[in-house]
Amino acid sequence: MPAKRDYYEVLGVERTAPAPDIKRAYRKAAMQWHPDRNPGNPEAEERFKEAAEAFEVLSDDGKRRLYDQYGHEGPSRAGFSGFQGTDEIFSRFGDLFGDLFGNLGFSGGRRDGPQRGADLKTRVVIPFAEAVAGVERELTVQRREACEDCNGSGAAPGTKPQTCSQCGGHGQVIHRQGFFTIQTTCPRCQGQGSMITTPCKTCSGTGAVQREATLKVNIPAGVDDGQTLRIPGRGMAGVKGGPAGNLYVEVAVQPDERFQRDEYDVHSKVTVSMVQAALGCTVKAATLSGDIDLELEAGTQPNHVVTRKGKGVPVIGGRGFGDHHIHVEVTVPTKLSGDQEDLLRELAELGGESVAEPKKGFFSSLRRRKRGC
Repeated sequence: MPAKRDYYEVLGVERTAPAPDIKRAYRKAAMQWHPDRNPGNPEAEERFKEAAEAFEVLSDDGKRRLYDQYGHEGPSRAGFSGFQGTDEIFSRFGDLFGDLFGNLGFSGGRRDGPQRGADLKTRVVIPFAEAVAGVERELTVQRREACEDCNGSGAAPGTKPQTCSQCGGHGQVIHRQGFFTIQTTCPRCQGQGSMITTPCKTCSGTGAVQREATLKVNIPAGVDDGQTLRIPGRGMAGVKGGPAGNLYVEVAVQPDERFQRDEYDVHSKVTVSMVQAALGCTVKAATLSGDIDLELEAGTQPNHVVTRKGKGVPVIGGRGFGDHHIHVEVTVPTKLSGDQEDLLRELAELGGESVAEPKKGFFSSLRRRKRGC
């Protein structure tokens, strides 16, 4: 196969296509290139995997945003690097394939040999600071692991599964009705192709046991809220020695009231008085690496933005950083002391500015006489 094609081109949809259109396009492609419809055709199998990869990315909002921004490299930053084989695709989209092929006699792959284990999905909640810096977390999951006593075969030690006599080990039986040939799952072995006559006592013939597993997961620096990490081979155990499924970890990032994230850029604010803005000042400003002394020049205007290049969130994969934008908020006092009011009126007079007349009262008159007004 040549270099990866554009995912939108693979599914034949526009870049603005909504989710339902993407799903319909994938169903069409999966029907066309399904291995059971194209036996012994390696090109069809590659097209089948290509379409599944495109659907996995474009049907997920987070992966789709990364793909639109960074191309094929983008989804890998969220932990997705494609499918290893068709068994993994069948496991990932099992429900969808059931709808597509369940009534047509397609098997979705032979069941009499090793089968890939099911995927697992879990969720982890981390603070904003850990999402920026990256962190290693221990996760506890319940998963089925290969039985050590029977090595995952399901048969008691010293025995082995026997070939099914009805289907001859194929897992499928063929019925002929006139001009039609119908292939269905073998009712005797349930499509396994073999039967266990002496089941393993430890796993009751299933080949797997349920265990609580503690896994260490590296969460990359720059991960965003809602992104899903794919950990290959850490899902359910495979059947008959098949590979384990994958573990998908959805990351939830707790908000930080000091920062707002926009892709890899960060926004925050500092608040100064109108006097500080007019004369200039140095204020404490929160940054991703700690507080800093931020110098503001005299005459700083409301909504002024100080941009610190390369001081934002790290781009997943180690390819640079976003920017940090500090927004300056200038406050106007709602109440003034007498002296403050007099000083502002003098300033207005010097600048030739028209302001409201002072409120009349005993204390305001006394204050004006003291100041020689």
